[in-house]
Amino acid sequence: MSVVSSVNLAVVRTGEWTGRVGKSGIDKRPADGPVLFTESGVRGDAVCDTKHHGAWYQAAYAFDAEELAFWSAELGKELVPGNAGENLTLTGADSTSALIGERWAIGGAVLRVTGPRQPCRVFAGFWDIPGLVKKFTQHGRTGAYFAVEQPGEISAGDEIRVLSRPDHGVQVAEVFALTTRGRTDLADHVAGCLPDLPEKWRATVAAKIGSSRVTA
Repeated sequence: MSVVSSVNLAVVRTGEWTGRVGKSGIDKRPADGPVLFTESGVRGDAVCDTKHHGAWYQAAYAFDAEELAFWSAELGKELVPGNAGENLTLTGADSTSALIGERWAIGGAVLRVTGPRQPCRVFAGFWDIPGLVKKFTQHGRTGAYFAVEQPGEISAGDEIRVLSRPDHGVQVAEVFALTTRGRTDLADHVAGCLPDLPEKWRATVAAKIGSSRVTA
């Protein structure tokens, strides 16, 4: 069974690693009770870098508890729910293998998968791991961003129910592999999910597909 093991909200942090904005909400901590997920974001959370975060298609971010365990072993440091900057820590869900446009019911909310997370220097700085962006990219297990189709409260322990999956079969991991890992062999396959991508990301992925076909 796939469940939410933790719902996490930001503690705003400052420091050199936070970059040009000077503060970051990447440090998230487990909430004590139900949290409201809305079309504009997670109630009680904080988005500091609004240039790169906080769009409707980034209303919520999920990461797998299994991946936190992987990175804990890989890096020799204990990572706990919220440490990847995720609002939802999931168990048994394999969020990176979810399909673009896949719809989930969790608690009182309905969420729709919109795309992969892109690792950045703030993420590497928060974990204090030089070269983390490259390592995370090579590993390719990014977790997933979601839009909120139906607002509602989500709590730790809520079951995840898949409501629908698009026929194109394109996984979050495959979009990430094409756009950041040079997997041009996936171009034709990933093209099938373009209608389900947010407009801004659709343009980026379409350009990558186009250049892959020109050089093929």
